[in-house]
Amino acid sequence: MYSTRPGYIIGFHGCDESVRDNVLLGKDDLKLIENKYDWLGNGIYFWENNLQRAFDFAKELKNNPRPGKPIIKKPAVLGAIINLGICLDLLDSAYLDILKDRHKALENSAKQINITLPTNKTGKGTNDLMLRDLDCLVIEYLNKHASVPFDSVRGVFIEGNNLYPTSGFYEKNHIQICIRNPNCIKGYFLPRNLNSSFRKI
Repeated sequence: MYSTRPGYIIGFHGCDESVRDNVLLGKDDLKLIENKYDWLGNGIYFWENNLQRAFDFAKELKNNPRPGKPIIKKPAVLGAIINLGICLDLLDSAYLDILKDRHKALENSAKQINITLPTNKTGKGTNDLMLRDLDCLVIEYLNKHASVPFDSVRGVFIEGNNLYPTSGFYEKNHIQICIRNPNCIKGYFLPRNLNSSFRKI
């Protein structure tokens, strides 16, 4: 009953400047990705209301190119106005329960045909689970068996080092959005610089 998320959110997509410009000019569109390790399954990824994190991610990709990720020559950020539509919102207890149930069903199916499910793995030089093969598979399995396919997936991620000793907050905490249905994206924009003559809002 409450699966449709009303209203709009702002998302930021870290990319190469040429990709940003081509999308803004209508020459190209963002592509749905289908990497087996992506955190929220297949789709187009955005950082929710987090311009700086999107830019940092683009810089990370430039300095440390990864297999399956686009090549970044000049880091940039593309803004998007998004309606989440029917959203698998993993900040909602009901959807966490559904995901847990789908994992159990997938696990039982795998046992019946003697297949071992993949696991999530830490990334190089970090304890964070950067390669989410299992999570991606479970989300794709859930969506495949949903009565109505999800338009988007939303999740919160705890990442990075503690902000300070014994802190429950971490340097790279963020909310990520995965758009499965491109029609959720209502428009793109070029993020503006702050006008320092006025109060920040």
